Amino acid sequence: MSLLPASAVFRSRDFSLYLAGRFLSALAVQMQNVAVGWLVYDLTRDPFALGLVGLASFLPAVALALITGHTADRYDRRQILVLSYIVTLATAAGLLVIAATGYTQVWLIYGLLLIFGIGRAFANPAGQALVPNLVPPEQLGNAIAWNSTAWQTATIAGPALGGLLYYFGATVAFGSAALCFLACSVLYGVMKSRPQVAPSDVTWETLLAGIRFIRSRPVVFGAISLDLFAVLLGGATALLPVYARDILDVGPGGLGLLRSMPAVGALLVALWLAQRPLQSRSGLRMFQGVAIFGVATIGFGLSTNVVLSCVCLFLLGAADMISVFVRSTLVQFETPDAMRGRVAAVNSVFIGASNELGEFESGALAAIIGTVPAVVFGGVGTLAVCALWARWFPALRYRDRLTD
Repeated sequence: MSLLPASAVFRSRDFSLYLAGRFLSALAVQMQNVAVGWLVYDLTRDPFALGLVGLASFLPAVALALITGHTADRYDRRQILVLSYIVTLATAAGLLVIAATGYTQVWLIYGLLLIFGIGRAFANPAGQALVPNLVPPEQLGNAIAWNSTAWQTATIAGPALGGLLYYFGATVAFGSAALCFLACSVLYGVMKSRPQVAPSDVTWETLLAGIRFIRSRPVVFGAISLDLFAVLLGGATALLPVYARDILDVGPGGLGLLRSMPAVGALLVALWLAQRPLQSRSGLRMFQGVAIFGVATIGFGLSTNVVLSCVCLFLLGAADMISVFVRSTLVQFETPDAMRGRVAAVNSVFIGASNELGEFESGALAAIIGTVPAVVFGGVGTLAVCALWARWFPALRYRDRLTD
């Protein structure tokens, strides 16, 4: 890891613009997630409907993974970001119209979320692959940590702000998200980046190269898949509207608080990692983080006290940040620039599967066995995955330095 001050990355004007755009886009996503979750559950009172929200957001990422990754490697990643966030701006405006008109058919909301997912499917690999083009190699570790810090800060402020704004009406929440997407597009529009190495042509081999590259690196594949299945099974966030309304009885403001707590824990860990990157036993730390994530999920599922629930969510987010940092650093350091878009696209599918598809899994399971049993089952499943991956991927478990 770099011995330069952690703040040295901000000497780059373009990385600073990128980070500001990253923060605003994440803020908008989180505000919109809270507003959509409350609106859909208010219209349906069905946890399965909340699961469909996650599924609609995830499907474009997996359906377009080969295309989005190759696009990020072949074309200007900055321009892709601008166009992608114009698409998210349009969908946020559509949700604003639905809220303003009092439209009650959720199918249109799912349709807009599919379009929103298309925009993010192109934005995520381009954004991940762009970071190494903005800072020198010796600053990449700090840049990744600050990138995570910006995301987690927005993930704290976004849900709380979204819940607060929802008290003034759904239109206020959706309108605020749209303004953030607009500002994000402008920031990316004025940013510049170093030239990237592009593949010479488009073939089936180049399209599949990202998948094959990850599969050929046991440490990278183990880290990505561990994070995938752990969060997939432990994805309790989709059911937070049920907890806020029916179990803890804290309203939309309380829902924003609950959604913010994992990010509070993650932010503190990200700030710590930005100053003190992992120097040894990195793989073991990742497994320990996943295990704590599973235990915290079980605790949250069983809790009927809002304070205890917040503590569990805080620990859940803090533990998950360790896994995110290890996975992100391994992917960035071990991937050549010409393949970063394709590898990032596959990584985005894994992340989306763990988050959005995890929300669908939680919603569907809750509709069958109940909300609390579904969350507890997910936490137990996370612990089982942690134990299996420790056995199946010894190279990851014994990985010492991330930059080896």
